Amino acid sequence: MMRLIYLAYNFVSFFIRPITLGARVMMIRNREVLLVRQTYLNGWFMPGGGLKRGETPEQAARREAREEVGAEVGELSLIGIYTHFENSRNDHIALFLCKDFELREKKDREIAETRFFSLDALPEGLVPGHRQRIENYRDGVETPRVGIW
Repeated sequence: MMRLIYLAYNFVSFFIRPITLGARVMMIRNREVLLVRQTYLNGWFMPGGGLKRGETPEQAARREAREEVGAEVGELSLIGIYTHFENSRNDHIALFLCKDFELREKKDREIAETRFFSLDALPEGLVPGHRQRIENYRDGVETPRVGIW
């Protein structure tokens, strides 16, 4: 069902071309990154999603981490804001880094799997924009504050 809703949204977005803003959280612990696999998309992603009305990017990052992986996050630092134009979309993504979080036993129905991966052994199927940002972090490469996702 979620996959059908996602496909319908993509179809409508092709015609109305909305500008969207989302937030993602790169959650790092012991040289491992926490990733999720969604029920309606293929691949691995950093936790995150779209902002709700009246919500700041930081509030959205905290909410999405709580909803998707059951995490209560402490300090967040903004890595950057990126633009993603794939599939006729105009998405903007605020990416935060979090090393201070506590996991609880809560799982969102949109999440098929949650798993930690070593920064040196990232999974096949990690979405390219996510892979690039994680590899930049791992390799100590300064990520631009703005750019293409």
